[in-house]
Formats: sequence, structure tokens, C-alpha cells
Amino acid sequence: MVVGQSLAELERQLDSLLQKQATNDVLLSIGYGNNPAYGSKTTNFERPIVMKTFFSPSVAYYHKSGFFGSLSGYYLTNSEKNPWFEWDLSAGYDYTKSRKFLTGISYTRYFFSDSSDVPLTPIKNELFAYFYYRGWWLQPGISLDFGWGKETGTTTSYRQIGRLPIRIRNEVTTTESGRDFNMILAVRHPFIFMDVLKYDDVLLVTPSLGLTLGTAHYYSNMKAFQYISRSAKIKQDIKRSKKNVNGQPMESTDHTGFEPRALDLTLNCSYIIGRFTLAPAYTVFKPLQGEDTSIMSYFTAKVSFEF
Repeated sequence: MVVGQSLAELERQLDSLLQKQATNDVLLSIGYGNNPAYGSKTTNFERPIVMKTFFSPSVAYYHKSGFFGSLSGYYLTNSEKNPWFEWDLSAGYDYTKSRKFLTGISYTRYFFSDSSDVPLTPIKNELFAYFYYRGWWLQPGISLDFGWGKETGTTTSYRQIGRLPIRIRNEVTTTESGRDFNMILAVRHPFIFMDVLKYDDVLLVTPSLGLTLGTAHYYSNMKAFQYISRSAKIKQDIKRSKKNVNGQPMESTDHTGFEPRALDLTLNCSYIIGRFTLAPAYTVFKPLQGEDTSIMSYFTAKVSFEF
């Protein structure tokens, strides 16, 4: 499992702390990270999942009123098929004018390409909201994340008729409806350092501790939680479709429990010099559910140019 705060959220928080949202800005960025992907070329469902490196170019527009929109693409290295496996289109609003709190809401639509490298997911829509109270030295916050959508796939199997050299083809269309709801409880404190390497540069360091609770049943790219493990519900549906000899379309929905999912410690950094921003982040987390609950970590980074 992979969990962490989004870099876009960090940028909006940074804009607020440095009072930069008094202007309209266009932001061009390139991000680096790791994404769950299949680790072999075989086509069966039991293929191992590994972390593969991706690069993510994006363009975003921030209006001084607080509204914003962005478009992001994801290019997977060492891919077996289409390396551009995902495109995201987001729009939202951030309120950062208060000295006491930060809050915002956004909607993201995920577009997945026909890539055999990345696990399928029905989660294609996301509604995300966050709130941070910054009147104390330790700033408590809460984030709510709801994802939903459908995934339609076709499974083909063949049956042998006795000893005859004849096989009957059976094709079943499966529609999977998915929903996931997550909540993050967090505390953090931002440290701001001015004129670190030269005049007018800024370094923002924000350590945060977060507890993620939610349904977390499907692999998705939701901001609150990203999953390496594939849904057991999807796996069951595939097995059922293989047994469906009538070729009738199947449709199912997920039913999951709301449970503690992971505890994470994240260090977000942003170094600003002129119009350039370098934003690395490192997360150490412990899953609280699943077969593997050992401590894990991951690294992401983003370079942005503002004009």
C-alpha cells in the first residue's frame, strides 16, 4: 500500500503561508514517483505487483479568488504496453485567506488508458475535501475522500467438448461498481526559513503525522489512499465469470467496512527560488490491515515553474 499527502495540496498550503494567492498563476510541473504495476508479462490474474517509476507532467491554473483547475498525465517507465497509463482532470476551490484555518474542496476525473501494466479499478471519480486549523503550534487537520465509478471488462474462456477437437468459446461481460470512502486525521507544523542560500529564497519544511481510516477495498489513485493490493471482490467476480457458461453480462457492487488503514509520518519540503519550486517528500508508513503490516516507505518529488 502507498499512502501520503498530495503534492498539489502542499503547493496550495505553501501559497497560503507565503501569501502568494493574490495573483493569477499558471504552474507547469514535472513529478516523479512510483506506481503499482504488474511485474511480469504473463496474462493471468495472479501476476505479481511491483512498484514502477513514473513521471507526471502537469499544468495548473490558480485564480486569485481561490478557484483552480489542472491537467496531469502519467508516464510509466519499463511498461509492457501503453506507457501513458493515466490522465487526471481536476477542478476545485481553496480558501486560504484566514490566519486561523485552511480549507478546500476538489473534484478529479480519472481517465485510464488501455494499459496491461496497471491494475484495473472502478474508481474513476473523486471528491476530496480538507480542513486545517492553524491557530495552534501543532495544526490539526482532517481530510475526507470519496471515490466512485464503474469498470466494464470482458472475460473469454474455452470449453473442450469431450474428446472431440472442438472448443466452445465463452465470453462474459462483467461490470464492477465501486465506492471507497476514506478519512485522514493529521497533525503538522510548518517551518519557514527565509534567505537560505541566497536573498529572497524560501524553504518550507512540514512534518506531519496522519492516521488513515476508510473502506480501502479497491486499488485507486485517490488522494487519501493508494493501493497496491487488488480488490478481493474483483478477483471473486473474475472467478465467477469463468464459471458463467451462459455468457450473460454480470454486474456487482462492493460492500466494505470502515476501518483504520494506515499510520504515516511524512516530511514535505518546498524550496522556492524565483519562479522555480523544488518539492520533495518522503513518507514512512505502517499498514494496519492486510497480510503485510510491516513498515514501508516511498519518495516523491516535483519541480514547478510559475508564470
